[in-house]
Amino acid sequence: MKVKETGVSYYGLSYPEHAEKDFREMIDHNCNAVILALSEFDIDFWFPNIVEIAKRAKGLGLKVYLNTWGIGKWFGGEPPSLFLTNNAGNRQVSAFTDEVLPAACFNTRSFREYFFRLCEKLAREVPCDGFFWDEPHYALPKSYASITGGVGDDWACRCSICQRDFADRFGYDMPRQLTPDVIVFRQDSALSILIEASRRIKSINPDAKIVCCVHATINNYYVQEKRGYDDWDKVCRTGEFDVFSTTILNYSLPRSYFREITQRTVDAASKFGKTSQRWIMNYHNQPEDIAEIKEIAHLYASMGVDSLFGWTYRGGSGTVLAAPSALEMWDMLGEAYGEVLSDDSKIK
Repeated sequence: MKVKETGVSYYGLSYPEHAEKDFREMIDHNCNAVILALSEFDIDFWFPNIVEIAKRAKGLGLKVYLNTWGIGKWFGGEPPSLFLTNNAGNRQVSAFTDEVLPAACFNTRSFREYFFRLCEKLAREVPCDGFFWDEPHYALPKSYASITGGVGDDWACRCSICQRDFADRFGYDMPRQLTPDVIVFRQDSALSILIEASRRIKSINPDAKIVCCVHATINNYYVQEKRGYDDWDKVCRTGEFDVFSTTILNYSLPRSYFREITQRTVDAASKFGKTSQRWIMNYHNQPEDIAEIKEIAHLYASMGVDSLFGWTYRGGSGTVLAAPSALEMWDMLGEAYGEVLSDDSKIK
């Protein structure tokens, strides 16, 4: 089977003429799409150039998705958050210790209004094919294991706003334990802001595709990390989302895990009429044999994945998260894309 879409994330964007050269390199590496990773600082400071950069990408034939990268530290990503800098409150709170965490609580009115304004501005003024919700998640208090070992019992968010909303909905005080009612409340709250943002985007740009990318976790190897988006059926059932995506896997994980996550991704997407997307690691960690990148791309394509993306352009070369052989990985990813991308989807 062949995939219809191949691309990479792209950040550190500043000047359109330089970005255009990078986009041409992406096309030479068999990409037909790009995700512009936009930090709060980028949107605040570089906005005129963001508009022009998106125009240049689309003018070359690339599909353009906008990634609200690290916004509020609720989405995944390294950049700091202006919202957190400028708002001492409105943060997530540990359920067990009442510790204030370095992430915005997306149930607070101030953050919701801030986020909606950013989305509406981007949808109105930046030419794009869609938005990419990048690993949205509740903050993780201390004592979590990410791959092996037990999960800590603590969770977020139990701020005053979340407690009030929980009591209004369920008729009793929000407990400190992660009870079934708390789990439902957290999942519904985590989805509600994305649903509203997606509706607002589509009211401005009805053709915009919304991609929701969640953490690829399961209880029997990766622990289920209480991110708020662990129920994949509930995420896929959301009518405002068009593409269901699951995150990068480290090359050290067994290939059986790659197959299991991919099958679950494709099945969940198909069940609710969504297209599926999987990610390939193209930064920081690399396989012992770089040619394994091709094996994984072919595995995903053979299992019916519709869209393949790599994080990130040029293997993160020049950043602290660069792969040891960043440019070799980038070239190998380009070759892999050339082998799995359908001919009619390639940019000529």
